Amino acid sequence: MAVSVDKVYKTVLFILNKEQRGYVTPAEFNSVAEQVQFQIFESYFPDGNQQYRKNQQNFQNDTEFFNMFKDISYKLYPFEREVNFIYTAGADGFLEDVALGGSSVIYKIGEVLSNYTGINPNIGSITQLTSKADFNKITRSKLTAPDQKNPLFFTTNRLGELLIKVSPLPATITVNALTIPIPPNWGFTQGGLGQYIYNPNGSTDFELDISEQTNLVIELLKYFGIIINDPTIIQAATQEAQSMTVNEKS
Repeated sequence: MAVSVDKVYKTVLFILNKEQRGYVTPAEFNSVAEQVQFQIFESYFPDGNQQYRKNQQNFQNDTEFFNMFKDISYKLYPFEREVNFIYTAGADGFLEDVALGGSSVIYKIGEVLSNYTGINPNIGSITQLTSKADFNKITRSKLTAPDQKNPLFFTTNRLGELLIKVSPLPATITVNALTIPIPPNWGFTQGGLGQYIYNPNGSTDFELDISEQTNLVIELLKYFGIIINDPTIIQAATQEAQSMTVNEKS
């Protein structure tokens, strides 16, 4: 479940007003909100590695709702998707297929399956990632050359686009990847007095899990010069901001 950009913005404004720290325009909020969302998104990876080590050492609680490693993995699920890539002869590799819903910004490449005609057509062959240097060495050797059951790939950049090169060349590839969250946006129209009026149709909520709402508010306030040590302040401000929204609609 996503986090309401309207609720976060109004909570931030309420606290800034209470602290007499001035006003944050929608443009300023949107700019900082994008940075904060990405900052929290990136924090999942070192946190996940730490929790994974605890799992391996049996230090982790494995009950249904108290496994931190699973909780972090759950927060990443909305960003895990199958990205379409198409072979481009001019690049001698696979580029993201914008015509089939591409143009998402890929953060990490996961599993890549190479689909060969007549070879496991419904499953594909798991393709091993390697560096470009190792790729060249391995493919040139008769003893280690990849085949359709054990293909190799490496990634490179082509004019700002992610290019995947696979050996031996498959008919198609299936790419599982993590994509960067879509930037949040508090959209608005202007009223007769020049005030900003929230426009849900022109807005984009935070893509992070609902459990990150308090973290979003705290991190945003840090950028605006306020340190909040007690999360209950955020909860009270959120309720007050919600009351303001209800009053505006009534």
